[in-house]
Amino acid sequence: MILGLTIILILVLFLPFTVKIVEKNLEAFLFIMGIAAAAISHVLDGNLFIKALEDPIHISLAVLIAGLLFRWLQTPMEKGILGMSKAIPFRLFLALVVIILGFISSIITAIIAAIVLVVVVSVLRLDRKSELRLVVLACFSIGLGAALTPIGEPLSTIAISKLNEDFFYLIRLIGVDVIPAVLLFGILTAFLVNPKEEDQGLTAALETESYMEIIIRAFKIYLFVMGLTLLGAGFEPFIEKYLLGLSPLLLYWINMISAVLDNATLAAAEISPAMDEPTIKAILLGLLISGGMLIPGNIPNIIAAGKLNITSKEWARFGVPVGLIAMVVYFIVIIIFG
Repeated sequence: MILGLTIILILVLFLPFTVKIVEKNLEAFLFIMGIAAAAISHVLDGNLFIKALEDPIHISLAVLIAGLLFRWLQTPMEKGILGMSKAIPFRLFLALVVIILGFISSIITAIIAAIVLVVVVSVLRLDRKSELRLVVLACFSIGLGAALTPIGEPLSTIAISKLNEDFFYLIRLIGVDVIPAVLLFGILTAFLVNPKEEDQGLTAALETESYMEIIIRAFKIYLFVMGLTLLGAGFEPFIEKYLLGLSPLLLYWINMISAVLDNATLAAAEISPAMDEPTIKAILLGLLISGGMLIPGNIPNIIAAGKLNITSKEWARFGVPVGLIAMVVYFIVIIIFG
């Protein structure tokens, strides 16, 4: 069993970067890998399949509804973005986009924040390098900020549920770590993203999505989350055998696998109300930071990369170094402040 799961983990890690057809059909690939993992672990039963069918419903509906709303409101949104970007210095505007999306993602959900990001990026005429940096930094910010409330993303919902805590528990627990990180990603954006010289980097040439494109994206998100549910259930024996009971500092680094696996599932397997708060914090921060390193690590990454045609290799070239630096910084913070 463990050998089979190890092979699947290797395939999930490397095939999206090396095989074009896998990269272009990532959702279907993860769905297939999820079924394989669940079958190998002997957990592929009716209850799991029903859970896999139910888990993506709310997220997919949010993506569908948000897509329709943005289609109908696209013109006023573009005008608003153009107006704000001209009213304030462009670099300050970019920083505010990353910071505001990071914080409001805990209220409007990470998925909707990612769709707003796609609209903003589409309106700004940036060179490819700057566009990539803006998207990756913003997705790091969104992934972290969304965890401040149980409605922001699945990981925070599961954490609150398992710990039987109140709505504001995660803000109290990791807010002091997450809030500076969101601000820092905004500041980094101001320095690392450059507009083109012509027209101060702005254009309103965003093509309107068709209804079919919106529906297909919602279906892909449904398939993606369904695959992650199956994948996570299949990997539970692997996690129980090799991860549970380890030092929280070691778990912090091991949780870098959330770059390719559903961090909500890892949180469900690892977090326990019997743990002390420093341990819970270390686990959560490891999952949240590494979730921005690769496209499969978080749903906002999938949405932004898919809509803006960002490849796995492009994302990894910038996302992995940024994520590793952030992991090192917070490892030092955890050691010093607990």
